[in-house]
This record gives sequence, structure tokens and C-alpha cells, in this order.
Amino acid sequence: MTRIIQLVGALLGTLFGFGLGLLILERAGDVVSAPNRPAFLMAVVAASLLFGYLAIPYITVYPTRWAVDRISAAGAGDFALGVAAIVVGLIMGLLLGVPLAALGGAAGSILPPLAAVLLAGLMLWATLYKRDVLLPAFASYLPGARRRSSPGTVAVDTSAIIDGRIADIAKTGFIMGTLVVPRFVLDELQRIADSPDAMRRNRGRRGLEILTALQRDAVTPVTVTEETYPEIAEVDAKLIAFARDNEAAILTNDFNLNRVAEIQGIRVLNVNELANAVKSVVHPGEEMSVRIIQDGKEPGQGVGYLDDGTMIVVEGGARFMERDIPITVTRVLQTVAGRMIFAQPRDTA
Repeated sequence: MTRIIQLVGALLGTLFGFGLGLLILERAGDVVSAPNRPAFLMAVVAASLLFGYLAIPYITVYPTRWAVDRISAAGAGDFALGVAAIVVGLIMGLLLGVPLAALGGAAGSILPPLAAVLLAGLMLWATLYKRDVLLPAFASYLPGARRRSSPGTVAVDTSAIIDGRIADIAKTGFIMGTLVVPRFVLDELQRIADSPDAMRRNRGRRGLEILTALQRDAVTPVTVTEETYPEIAEVDAKLIAFARDNEAAILTNDFNLNRVAEIQGIRVLNVNELANAVKSVVHPGEEMSVRIIQDGKEPGQGVGYLDDGTMIVVEGGARFMERDIPITVTRVLQTVAGRMIFAQPRDTA
């Protein structure tokens, strides 16, 4: 297709060069002598032909491809916002064109359409530059965007897929709406699975297996969307942009992504916080049994774990190593890493 367009450009360049050469010769008078006129005309035609052949892809094909790629990658909100900006710019150009047309002559013919194109481009650039501010306000007026966006849409992060617990959560039906895996998350999983590092490679392959299990077994619908956000480098930033454009929540266990998304007003479903929330509730004074399996940080302390992984530090429990003992809870602390329980052997409580 590009070659055909280049041939068309060469043909147009030839016609333009022939006309231009004749016009120059007509105006040149005796500057170009009669014997040299055919050679001069051929030189102008050859130069125009070569320019048309080489330049036309940069005028037609490449800008068109760039525009198509940008439109394909844009969300519904970005596309509608861009169209609205162009329309506003053209209207401004039309209003400005009325006094410009009154100038008459060449200026009155050329300046009005030129002003309309320039203002449309300027409005488009300014709107996209401030899209982060304008898009949330503009999206509420787009019926199409509302149909596409849903409060029940949950964008899944790479870390949550590799973690694996999402598969069990999705089977329970607790996640309402649709789990969406953006194309750039899937690409990152593929890159991790192809990593030369054995540990990263195993994590990536586990993530792909979890994703397959999600699509096969989950009660919650799982879809893959093709949006890639090529203008954004970081995957986390792409995910935030996707969630913002689609009014979606983000499902992750990445602490930093969690905080950045919350700062930008995006709802986050954190797998680690969910796991901590559903752990058994234990109160001071409660009695239970635990197996001491290791020493604590302080002398004489023993450490055991509940079935859900909650750590129990037993004062004076080191002497009961590898034994199940009855204990009485004395304190319960909630830390960033999770819940920690302090207790004493029941016979010394």
C-alpha cells in the first residue's frame, strides 16, 4: 500500500513539477536561454518527482498510522474529549474567520481555514495536556462511557495474579462485577514467564496458570481488555490510568500501588488486607491451645501459629518446644504485617 501511495506521489510530483517548470520559464524571460530550457524543465520535473515519491508517505501514511494507533489506544473518555476539543476549536476558528474573510484577496481566502485548523489543533493539544483534570468531569456526561464503565469493574494487578489467592476469592463469588485483566498486565506476566531468572520465570508461569484457572473456574466473569496506554511507561501507572478512565477498582497486594491509587481517589481491593480482615478474632483472656515450634526474639519466649497463619508469642513458652500447650491470650496487636498475639501458658497465667 505504501508503494502505491509513493507512485501516486511521484505522478503528482511530475505533474506539479511540469507546471511549475513552465511557470518559471514563462516568468524567467531571458534568464534561462532557449537551448537550456528543456534541460531546466527536466530538472524541475525530476526534482518534483523525487520529492513526491519520498515525501508523500510522511504527509499521508505515517500521520494516518499514528492517528489510528492513538485512536485505537484511547479510551472512550479520551476519544470523546478529543472530538469535543476539535469541535470547539473549529467553532472558534469559524467565529474568527468572519473578520479575517473581510480582509479580501488571498489573505481573506487563506487565513479563515488556516485559523480554524490551528485553533482546533491547539484546543486538542491543550485538552489532552489537561486530560487528568478534565476527563473525570467530562466523563459524567458521556452515556457511552457510563455503559462501558461500571462500579463493579475490577482491574487486576500482576502481583495479585501471581499471588494466587485471587483464584480462591473469585470462586467464592465475593467479588461483584467483572474482573478485567488489561493487555499490559498480561504482557508483563508473559515477560516474567520468559525471564532468564528461574525464580521470576516460575512466578510468571504460576501467574499465567492462575489466570487460566480464573477464566475457567471463577464465579466472577473474567475478561481481557486490549487497552495498552503506549504513552505511559510503568505498568502501575498504566493500571491507574485504566482504572481512572474506566471508573474501575484495582485488585492488588502491592503496598505502593495501593497508596498511590488511593491518593488519586481510586478504590483499591487489597488481597493482604482482606486476608487480615478474615482472620480469627481473638480477645485478651481467651483460652486456646497452640503448638510451640520456635524460639521468640526475647529469652524464654516460644512462638506458635494459628491455622490462619497468625503468630502467637508465648511468654515462657520456650521450655515447651514441639509441644501443644494450653495458653491464655494477654494482648493482641495489629501491625502492618498483620495481627500478632501475645499469651502465657495457662498453668502460669
